[in-house]
Amino acid sequence: MKRIVTIITALTVSLSALADEGMWMLPLLQKMNADAMKELGCELTPKQIYDINNSSLKDAIVQFGRGCTGEIISKEGLLVTNHHCGYGNIQKLSSVEHDYLKDGYWAMNRNEELPCEGLTVTFLEYMKDVTPVIDKAIKKARKEFGDDEKKVEEAQVKAMTALAEKAEKENPHCHVQVTQFYNKNVYYLIVYKTYSDIRFVGAPPSSIGKFGADTDNWMWPRHTGDFSMFRVYADKDNNPADYSPENVPLKAKNHLRISMNGVQEGDFTMIMGYPGRTTRFQTSPELKFQIEKNDISIAARTIRQDVLLEDMLADPKVKIQYASKYSSSSNAWKKWQGMKLAFDKLDIIGRAEQEEAEFTEWVNANAKRKAAYGTALKDLAEGVEAGKKANFAFTKATETVYNIELTRFGIYLKLYSGRGLVDGTDTLSALRSAYERFASQYGDYSVGTDRKVAKAMMKHYREIADPENYLKGIGEDFATMDIDAFVDNLFDNSALTSAESLKAAIEEKGADILKDPAVIIGMAIYNECLDAQNLAAESDDNLAKARQTYTAGLLEWKKGEPSYPDANFTMRLTYGTVKGYSPKDAVVYKHYTTLDGVMEKEDPDNWEFVVPEKLKELWKNKDYSSADGFRNYGTPDGKMPTCFLSNNDITGGNSGSPIMNSRGELIGLAFDGNWESMSSDIMFEPDLQRCINVDIRYVLFIVDKFGGAGHLIDEMDLVWSTGKDY
Repeated sequence: MKRIVTIITALTVSLSALADEGMWMLPLLQKMNADAMKELGCELTPKQIYDINNSSLKDAIVQFGRGCTGEIISKEGLLVTNHHCGYGNIQKLSSVEHDYLKDGYWAMNRNEELPCEGLTVTFLEYMKDVTPVIDKAIKKARKEFGDDEKKVEEAQVKAMTALAEKAEKENPHCHVQVTQFYNKNVYYLIVYKTYSDIRFVGAPPSSIGKFGADTDNWMWPRHTGDFSMFRVYADKDNNPADYSPENVPLKAKNHLRISMNGVQEGDFTMIMGYPGRTTRFQTSPELKFQIEKNDISIAARTIRQDVLLEDMLADPKVKIQYASKYSSSSNAWKKWQGMKLAFDKLDIIGRAEQEEAEFTEWVNANAKRKAAYGTALKDLAEGVEAGKKANFAFTKATETVYNIELTRFGIYLKLYSGRGLVDGTDTLSALRSAYERFASQYGDYSVGTDRKVAKAMMKHYREIADPENYLKGIGEDFATMDIDAFVDNLFDNSALTSAESLKAAIEEKGADILKDPAVIIGMAIYNECLDAQNLAAESDDNLAKARQTYTAGLLEWKKGEPSYPDANFTMRLTYGTVKGYSPKDAVVYKHYTTLDGVMEKEDPDNWEFVVPEKLKELWKNKDYSSADGFRNYGTPDGKMPTCFLSNNDITGGNSGSPIMNSRGELIGLAFDGNWESMSSDIMFEPDLQRCINVDIRYVLFIVDKFGGAGHLIDEMDLVWSTGKDY
């Protein structure tokens, strides 16, 4: 395989024409982006953004949890991210008596900051290109083992592990990953430091933080105050430590200053964060397959979400229990629908086919290229087709019957206790240990809701699954059985319907608890999913090799053009400008919204558009300044900005990312993309793709005027156009 390192380092052409596209790697900013960023208006040097030896902008940006981005905004570890990023943690802290989702919460002192069990915040220490080392190990293995791919892969993993272990010894309190880019053509060693004592500081009520809910999700104009605040705690030496009352707020290496200047159309913007996954090197067969697979998920989630929402709206306790589950499901559900529409409207697959035809022509024009890349597209197409059946079977099962929580508890009990037995633990101790590992999930569980979900999902699965994949080992003929009666019998006779009954049954029955119907049926579901997953994995391994070849060919073909790898939840930078757009003929969207729009959308009879009375009163009185009148969060013409648009290139994982001005000052939080560009993970559409951001002035206004937590703003560094800090 021809390597592409020299191709990447040679990409120094001007990127002005594509300044709004690209999720750029920080170590390559000087070589690939410095001139274009400066030309667009950036006032920072690449070293001020990313420097491994000195404090730089990257030290204020964090992975928040396992799927979002956050930023440090004070010297004492105060962190801001999206409301929907903190949603699951806020939900876990909530109860019917203290519903922080519904009512919001503000810690008025450090003692009121609430520990978030399981939440982590991760800082990037540095990245280092280790491709030559991995290449050398692969080359040596090929010389020794020939075409034995298993031995070659083992040698590669051994080299990666050795690099990571050495780096961890050199970097105390850190963990290290060796991560692949460009479909396994490039490798970077990445050093992270993770903090696990994270405390909830505050968030607005969902009527602000989730205003518009599913209806407005992915849409513009938007008026959502999508933010929440947390604080990172450390031990006395400023190192990561598990929660302890003795821990102290993190002494931040760097934090973002906050601009009070607002935004104007055309202003330079940049976003740093952890975009999760893009697939911009995918081929047309892969794209067609992706849409078909999404259709399966959309149909199943529609049914399940309808069941959940009905119970959530009927019972405040169920609403809290299932708020995060519902939100997580519906977010992707709506995105996939928008993606399908965008594919059709923008001819995404047709354009991919055209590029593949041009690539093939380029390959066939040269014997050396033909030998290297000539079968890549054919191998990809055949690999997709070979894996379709297994992948579809896996998706059908995981989107339906695997979502029955009772049987999933049965799976956990069986698997976790089994691991304990392997370690030599006695049966009862293994069962107790297994129980402790997942018992907390019962706090977010409604047995009545799950019973309804089980009936709906089993019926839908029977409609869509291949008969040969019908559930086996459940004790009845799945093709003909009475599903309602079967589910009722399951729930009526299982000890796993509550944490209390399960705990008692373990003590009473010991190993016989594994004969519980929830365990038996759960393992039948698990084995069906596992069989499909294993079959799909075989085709995915073959696809990975073809993707690697095709990607290397693309990069050689387009040598001299700007290039960036697909997102893979590593820190990236994207830059562009504040910009509105026109979604269709005669429709033009401004680049910003105001609090006026919140009031125009208000609907007291629709839970998605309820507006708090206090917010209405502040708006009515145009009360947008701090109590001392010193900080004015509104505009000179008496408006309160809420959200704004930019053409930055983002995807899932960028939620909570800071959007910054030309000086690296915080002007807002990225929280969404727009409906017209739901195909953006595959192809960037410069005329349509927009990033939706909550204006930092709206964040500060809600914290201070609505939440009464002005003390939090006192610890931030605010910057006005005069350059004076307050």
